[in-house]
Amino acid sequence: MRSDRPAVAVVGATGAAGGTLVRILGERAFPASALELYASARSAGRRVSTYLGDVAVRELSGDALRGADIVFFAAGAATSRRHAPGVADAGGVAVDKSSAYRMDPAVPLVVPEVNAEQLGRHRGIVANPNCVTIPLSIVLAPLQRAYGLRHVTAATYQAATGAGIGLADELDAQTRDDAAGTMPTATVYPHVLHGNVVPGGWAMQGADTEEEVKVIAETRRVLDAPDLRMSVTTVRVPVTIGHSAAVWAELDADADPDDVRTLLRESPGIVVVDDPASQRYPMPRAVAGTDDVQVGRVRRDTGTENGIALFFSADNLRKGAATNAVQLAELLLRDR
Repeated sequence: MRSDRPAVAVVGATGAAGGTLVRILGERAFPASALELYASARSAGRRVSTYLGDVAVRELSGDALRGADIVFFAAGAATSRRHAPGVADAGGVAVDKSSAYRMDPAVPLVVPEVNAEQLGRHRGIVANPNCVTIPLSIVLAPLQRAYGLRHVTAATYQAATGAGIGLADELDAQTRDDAAGTMPTATVYPHVLHGNVVPGGWAMQGADTEEEVKVIAETRRVLDAPDLRMSVTTVRVPVTIGHSAAVWAELDADADPDDVRTLLRESPGIVVVDDPASQRYPMPRAVAGTDDVQVGRVRRDTGTENGIALFFSADNLRKGAATNAVQLAELLLRDR
């Protein structure tokens, strides 16, 4: 890190995650000396209001990023693979939100609340985990430290924006069509999402979706638990913002649910919302626009030894993506 007031660039600045990242830089008053925004050719020339004033979006080409100290990549794995090494070679740091480097052993994969110490070994590229991996790791890490983990099963309920702004717009159109009595159509996604629950939509890797493979591999890496047994089913639901998951954790030692609630309540990044009798539990609408992982429905899993069941929700665009990336940049500055 070359300066305590770094020049910052955001690649993919007009997408759902990139746009959220630009807003969060302002919310957290990130001490940038300059801010440059990049996107595809069709977005070039658009002006975006930021905390450093209006910034014109530019098309990414050539060595445009070589003067940046921190570059946030939110434009897909191919773009990151092409441009992130150049940022590192020029002395900057690439904070990559794509899947390009998440399983590269030379690149730290970091959730600040879980494994911030890994950030110190970066060589100019830092990877931001998947939008499910981040909240799942935040919830599992305290259990791992206090009780040990034997096996984790999770079923996710993932919002449309996890697939990009295009699916969110399509969901809105389908909602209007259904309300008007018109047959909704699907072009961005394989199925109509409104009024539906889809246990797929991702590319397949054998019998598993690409997303299921990612969540398992990345969670093991963040927790430094390469042999952790995990079973995951990923599901897309008709929610605009907010990923949720039902989680069953088999622990090495017995854990009382009240003690687990206390443990989670005292853990960074977690807010416990757990009073089912009063209809209080985590929900996507409650977490949208926040950076907390809400956890509730904590109870014994009577189907397994030392089992705990719980449910969480988190804003997939914020803590599941953009906020985590900005936190990484803040740590890079702190440790400069």
